Amino acid sequence: MQMIANYARFEPPPLHGTSVNLVRWWEGAGTQTSSGIKLGSVFDVVVGTSVRTDSLVCSLSNMSRFADHIGLPQKVASVTRVLVCFLLIFPSITGAGLYTASDQILVLTPQNVNSALINSTAAVVVEFYASWCGHCVHFSPVYKSLARDIKEWKPAVYLAAIDCAENIEVCRDYGISGYPSIKFFNAYSTNASMGKYIRGFNRDLKVLRQLIVDRMEAHEEPAPPACPPLEPISQAEITSFFETNTVEYLALIFEESTSYVGKEVTLDLLQFENVSVRRVLRSEEALVSQLGVTEFPSCYLYYPGGNATRLQVQIEARAFYSYALQRLPGVVRFGKPKPLSTDLLTNNTVEPWRAFNSSRVYMADLESALSYSLHVELSSTAVFKGDALSALKGYIAVLAKYFPGRPMVTNLLKSLDSWLKAQDGAEVSYSDLREVLDVPAQVPNSGLPAVVRWVGCQGSKPHLRRYPCGVWTLFHVLTVQAQRSNESDASQPQEVLKAVRDYVKEFFGCRECAEHFVAMATEGLWEVKTLSGAVTWLWTRHNRVNNRLAGALSEDPHFPKIQWPSPKMCPTCHGVRQNGEHSWEMDRVLAFLVSHFDCDRLLPDYLVDESELLAQQRKTHEANVLITQKRAERKAAAPAAVSDKMAAESAPWPGKPGAGGRVVRGRWRSLRKPGAAGPRPRDAQEDIVDLDSFVNQHFKNKALRAAAAAAATAVRGRTLQRKVEAEQGARVRPAHGAGPGAGDGGPGARGARRRARRAAAEAVAEEAGAVRHGVRGGRRQGGPVVRRGPPGPPDLGAERGLLPAGHQPVRGALSPLVHVPHGHVPVLQEPPQDTTG
Repeated sequence: MQMIANYARFEPPPLHGTSVNLVRWWEGAGTQTSSGIKLGSVFDVVVGTSVRTDSLVCSLSNMSRFADHIGLPQKVASVTRVLVCFLLIFPSITGAGLYTASDQILVLTPQNVNSALINSTAAVVVEFYASWCGHCVHFSPVYKSLARDIKEWKPAVYLAAIDCAENIEVCRDYGISGYPSIKFFNAYSTNASMGKYIRGFNRDLKVLRQLIVDRMEAHEEPAPPACPPLEPISQAEITSFFETNTVEYLALIFEESTSYVGKEVTLDLLQFENVSVRRVLRSEEALVSQLGVTEFPSCYLYYPGGNATRLQVQIEARAFYSYALQRLPGVVRFGKPKPLSTDLLTNNTVEPWRAFNSSRVYMADLESALSYSLHVELSSTAVFKGDALSALKGYIAVLAKYFPGRPMVTNLLKSLDSWLKAQDGAEVSYSDLREVLDVPAQVPNSGLPAVVRWVGCQGSKPHLRRYPCGVWTLFHVLTVQAQRSNESDASQPQEVLKAVRDYVKEFFGCRECAEHFVAMATEGLWEVKTLSGAVTWLWTRHNRVNNRLAGALSEDPHFPKIQWPSPKMCPTCHGVRQNGEHSWEMDRVLAFLVSHFDCDRLLPDYLVDESELLAQQRKTHEANVLITQKRAERKAAAPAAVSDKMAAESAPWPGKPGAGGRVVRGRWRSLRKPGAAGPRPRDAQEDIVDLDSFVNQHFKNKALRAAAAAAATAVRGRTLQRKVEAEQGARVRPAHGAGPGAGDGGPGARGARRRARRAAAEAVAEEAGAVRHGVRGGRRQGGPVVRRGPPGPPDLGAERGLLPAGHQPVRGALSPLVHVPHGHVPVLQEPPQDTTG
């Protein structure tokens, strides 16, 4: 399978149910390679598009059977037989069904058929078809056109379809025996309803539409609640009309009794409020004479009080009446807000309203769409590779070739195109692409406004129109520029359209919109054979999208979706066939499109001044260069800073020559295991120390060393006290178990111990006095003063005879104040109290 799929790709075949078209496609495909036709090309077409496998089977089978009669080459006939076998083996290679929801057709399934047809408030027209039926495939474009044509008739009536090839039991329940079959289901149908056949339309859109109108007019009670009156109105009803209705306009269409114009226009205005449409027959002579009606059909606007004016249209036909009535002041879709006045739009405080000419194209819209596309849409892809990279290169190449911008913009696009062509790797990052966009220093006088400024594409609200409008305008301009630039060279008629399709497929943010556009491109892009055909192809697809989105929440009530250009904008683009149906005059439409999107007619209003933009560009570039230089300097200085830090840590602390140690947060810490006794206190500079502020000030080194030395001295004093006491006690204590009273030593021993304690206390007092003298002396000499805290514990030394009364150990003065957090210096804990005597 993969080997087959790797064969060369060709354009998809025309699938209209006719073998003749396929033969022409085969012959054209056969000339594309010197090695002849390859099965892989057909496989790619079937897999990569929405082609119906069963339709191909029917057509290709006929081609294979009648190859000799139609002059098909034997080699091609052999390939068709292989392809038929392949498709029969893999029947589900493509998606089933001829319709989707985007066709304005409800797709029925066993899960929703009952809810759609039984007890519905609207009438339903259902096509029962088989997707393998060539006649059904041929009829599907007619049914899709009908759905677009009567889209405004909802919710009175809508179209549905079901594929009997996939839902044979449902079709059998409704008595379907042939395809395609169309049935009409009344509103509020019961479970037993089988629907009524609609016959005799023979793929004629107008006849089929009129048959539906007949069914609606003859609808049994109860009728669809949303369906307006389709019967003629009398003069008496007209006279009393405004007594029971609050609409602003009553549109009267005078016509013959056999005409359908009035009925169809009535249904066309079904979704609009503030206007009612009624038909008046020519036989209503009194009213005809009163208003002076001389042409049939003709439309008059009737006002309260009996006044009436004729509705001015280019052609007296349904499409022109419907368009003119829908554009009347105050007429809006149900549920839509009324369009804002120009004053309100001008006074919008969110963004200033820019007055514009709706019949012209503005360069500001094109530059805004281009800027948003390059800076926002593309930024969603971090790395471009595969199809995304190909789409990016094709899109930029078309822009560089055909965008009719100012020199600075075209210079930027050309430099970007050259940069992409020079990238021979499999991937390109958006960050690299953004550098070329924002820092175009290698190309002088190049730049693109980073901010968007909508003019002709501005909406009445910030979330309406804007970029979708701008990107459609951009695409139209590109097709017209390609047509004007390559009039003598039509070798690549699909160049712009393929670039547009691939861009939308890969990068357009609205994914549902992208899928719809790609589906439209798959249907008929292969039909484009000329550059003029590319211009009109994009126009027809744009109008199809407008039809689908008309009335949606995304529609701007101030700028409703219409079939463009309107009769007002291009009167000669519209025509009427002999049967009264609206038609487009394609030659006039093409001339209008080429003129409307011509680069010489683009308005430069509201553009950012080029000199200002280039100055800002240079300023931004200089700032970016400065930032880059600073980053480089920091990067270069980083290794040196690390080396300096390592050297500082390994160097000995000042004043400690030869001592091993390291620096921690600006303090020297010995690598030796910390001991309880620190160094002797040394004279320090005057520094009044509040120990409570040590934590906030990270324990200044000088005060910290002084406090630690004082605490260590106190510990040394107590240690010396215990040592002296132990030595004195050993001299007078008898040997263990020697004589009576050995346990307590008797009176003589107790006296000796008291003398020993007294001697030890005097030694400690002498040491403590030296410490206090040193502290007080340090104050006079500029040393640190340790504030005395609240009163310490009772004078146990004096009480027990260890110290003279009034003498307190240094511990009593320091312990309430000194609190050194763990991790800065060794924590000095008070030795346990001696409770032995």
